[in-house]
Amino acid sequence: MRLVFAGTPEPAVPALRRLLEGPHEVVAVVTRPDAPAGRKRRLQRSPVGVLADEAGIEVLTPAKASDPEFLARLTAIAPDCAPVVAYGNLLRPAALAIPPEGWVNLHFSLLPAWRGAAPVQAAIRAGDEITGASTFRLEEGMDTGPVFGTVTEKIADDDTAGALLERLSLSGAGLLAATLDGIADGSLHPVPQPAEGVSVAPKVTVDDARVRWTDPPLAIDRHVRSVTPAPGAWTEFRGARIKLGPVATTGFDDLTPGEIVVERKRVLVGTAAAPVVLSTVQPAGKPMMPAVDWSRGAQPAAGERFDGEVAA
Repeated sequence: MRLVFAGTPEPAVPALRRLLEGPHEVVAVVTRPDAPAGRKRRLQRSPVGVLADEAGIEVLTPAKASDPEFLARLTAIAPDCAPVVAYGNLLRPAALAIPPEGWVNLHFSLLPAWRGAAPVQAAIRAGDEITGASTFRLEEGMDTGPVFGTVTEKIADDDTAGALLERLSLSGAGLLAATLDGIADGSLHPVPQPAEGVSVAPKVTVDDARVRWTDPPLAIDRHVRSVTPAPGAWTEFRGARIKLGPVATTGFDDLTPGEIVVERKRVLVGTAAAPVVLSTVQPAGKPMMPAVDWSRGAQPAAGERFDGEVAA
């Protein structure tokens, strides 16, 4: 089949690479426009766009997938099918109708669970033990189309969103390739999603990533891992924002929520129950560092808390 691949971030790269090595012809790539990045805010190609450039494939970067020029070019290219992985742009009916075999999306959840922009983060935050990836035919509804196939993945107790997404991007690449093979030879047909078990995973904002020290320690652990590495868990210390790496739980409970206690080899923070142990922290304008090293410089006072409070 002639394919036009749509995708943008790093997790979409394994799928594109797998398709480039397969039997189908990737004739073009659709990705988000070049965006400012780094301290100097220079325009930078998306990871998918970089791989397409290296492979010598035409790259389309419409501001909107409804742009008439883009739709005309896509029609002229005449793909049989359009695989999609984390493209990040809304596809309207005019675009969906162009490939005869439709747009086939690789989504990082076991649909209908965790439809939406942040399925991996939601699965970790909810304490799911199993997640996976699904391929389905795109339609106008949000991740509501019929499913071609799935793969499953166990969520480890120490998984961050970044680590889990990396594994899913690799296993999902194989699933997408197999799905396209089945579509091409007529052996695979999508099955409607069940009405039961629907859950939604909206985009996680920076505000969403703030730690609530009044939560139980297990909830804080899951929350921090679910937003690592992006957008990154954070709290405030002396009025300044500070990022936090994954935490560990402990066995005693005599600290108030947010209260900081520095021991010789660890830094504890109070929660709604037992305190957690900080692993790494990143003060504003500085690199991530071990929490103990940070505490030597910051020297939290007795009873001082994150979020600008002092324990009574």
